[in-house]
Amino acid sequence: MINSKDVKPQLQQGYVKLMMDVIGRGLVMASQVDHEVKSEIAGFPANFTFSMKVFPNGPQFVARVDDQHRLSLVKNPQEKPDLTITFKHISHAFLVFSFQEGTAQAFANDRMVADGEISYAIRLVRCLNKMEALILPKVIADLAVKEYPKNLSLKDKLSGAANIYLKVAQSYFKGIA
Repeated sequence: MINSKDVKPQLQQGYVKLMMDVIGRGLVMASQVDHEVKSEIAGFPANFTFSMKVFPNGPQFVARVDDQHRLSLVKNPQEKPDLTITFKHISHAFLVFSFQEGTAQAFANDRMVADGEISYAIRLVRCLNKMEALILPKVIADLAVKEYPKNLSLKDKLSGAANIYLKVAQSYFKGIA
């Protein structure tokens, strides 16, 4: 396993920036193809915005739930999001995004904070966990999520992952998310 102290801050910054983009896009696409993620997103109010970022001005993504409860990324947010998940340091984000520490463990270790209603933060973490369980190999997903879904068959995992990866790749080619 890579020790985050051995990775230069500039490399951590670049890696976390890339992963923030991939995770933001992946979450949007997972909300289109996975019924559990779609159901969780439907539980947010219309026009709800959330972000994940690194303190103080590090990489981030912002997403909004529209009136039809579809999720999309927001390029230039004008207002403060309803929920913000903030990593306290780039090295903390690197630990999570390099799958050395799960999201729940990072919260427990006080490496990240939620600014907003805690029930929405929990809902967002469930979405992130399901997306990670779908797109990551099981051995890595086991490190990333608190509990790997017991009812996730190999067929569902491969189908969901393929759909999400295809849509993420298309979003880069089309310049959308």
